[in-house]
Amino acid sequence: MTQPTPIRRVALTRPFRVLDAYCCIGGATAGYRLAFPGCHITGVDIQDQPDYCGDAFHQGDAIGRTYPRLITPTRAALETTGRPYVMENVAGSEVRKDIRLCGEMFGLGVLMHRYFELGGWTAPQPTHPRHRGRVRGWRHGEYHDGPYVAAYGKGGGKATVEEIRAAKAIDWSTDHLRLREALPPAYTEWIGRAYLAARATTSLGVAA
Repeated sequence: MTQPTPIRRVALTRPFRVLDAYCCIGGATAGYRLAFPGCHITGVDIQDQPDYCGDAFHQGDAIGRTYPRLITPTRAALETTGRPYVMENVAGSEVRKDIRLCGEMFGLGVLMHRYFELGGWTAPQPTHPRHRGRVRGWRHGEYHDGPYVAAYGKGGGKATVEEIRAAKAIDWSTDHLRLREALPPAYTEWIGRAYLAARATTSLGVAA
């Protein structure tokens, strides 16, 4: 696995506690575990997630009530804590586009572009390498081959369970739907290490 930009390892001075809201099976959790060894991670999801890979899981509404659009109220809830946070979503969402990550940055077999909003800290945008080809599968009646699998939907050459597991580097679940929804752990491993680097820089009195 390659890193899109050099992010040095920074030792933790005390145990970290991480909340992974809307956690699904814990793709983000697994990445933060790699970035923050020894941390305690709690997942929250409106649906039961028997394959969740963190330390604790709570089924329920992450922000305490139902909203038709979750990003704005989630941001407001996170900001009230006064702690650094990260929100992730797709293009076209209301998430602020501070960082864009792609599977090609990490040598993965899936593209899955995702945007990250960084609350209370900053990090430089890593270089987005050129894609090596197309996503494999049928498009408008024509079959295309390529180095990436389509980790969404079913049929039409979409990825199987084993293909998604391999493409995203997720080995603890065999649930096709949850695997499709899960974030590749490489993304949040990079985000976590970027946060530690920013924190170390800020502690020295230099703006991150």
